[in-house]
Amino acid sequence: MTMTTPQARTELLRPDGSPVRVLVVNGEASLTELMSMALRYEGWQIRSAGDGAGAVRVARAFRPDAVVLDMRLPDMDGLSVLGRLRRELPGVPVLFLTAKDAVEDRIAGLTAGGDDYVTKPFGLEEVVARLRGLIRRAGAAGKRGESTLVVGDLTLDEDSHEVTRGGDSIHLTATEFELLRYLMRNPRRVLSKAQILDRVWNYDFGGQANVVELYISYLRRKIDAGREPMIHTRRGAGYLIKPAVPVASAS
Repeated sequence: MTMTTPQARTELLRPDGSPVRVLVVNGEASLTELMSMALRYEGWQIRSAGDGAGAVRVARAFRPDAVVLDMRLPDMDGLSVLGRLRRELPGVPVLFLTAKDAVEDRIAGLTAGGDDYVTKPFGLEEVVARLRGLIRRAGAAGKRGESTLVVGDLTLDEDSHEVTRGGDSIHLTATEFELLRYLMRNPRRVLSKAQILDRVWNYDFGGQANVVELYISYLRRKIDAGREPMIHTRRGAGYLIKPAVPVASAS
């Protein structure tokens, strides 16, 4: 795991104003303590468990807003724990921790209902950022008084569904809006077609990648037409959005 010091963030609270609650489930005590310290730095309440049975017991009493769940636990696998947690807390977002080479774990976790994953080794800052995004998307908390995503000169209001670039209004269909929202919630991060399918269309991983390419092209026509591009392709990896780089004017 990469040891980076988390930066202080805008306060994230539950709707009643109390701190966000996160359950960390991992069989490695040292790793659990490091993650718990990073999450407490955010002002969140943290509980932990070292195995699946303990995770279910703690979740039942603690009622977390999000769960960090290792796929490999001493008593059962992460998918079994996910099933039990979802029976107790149907809507709780779950961030999986997986081994770098365990592609089957990542696919199984997402298709079974996990919300996101990070691969080992990972940075504490990445875990915090992913959790913040999951908690906001679940509606358990949010930045007070703010529902707008901003990337460069592009803005998206999650409440009114209004989108503008450089002050110009952009009309999007419901699917285009969801795709853009997912990209903007993860600025500068390459998102694979499989991730986009799972999050925007809720499809299994099965030959539907062409729909992602199609809707990316739709977005580009509306977001980037006549402007410096913000939506980029990383061939063989996926897509990302980032602020446009202005073209220097000729002297």
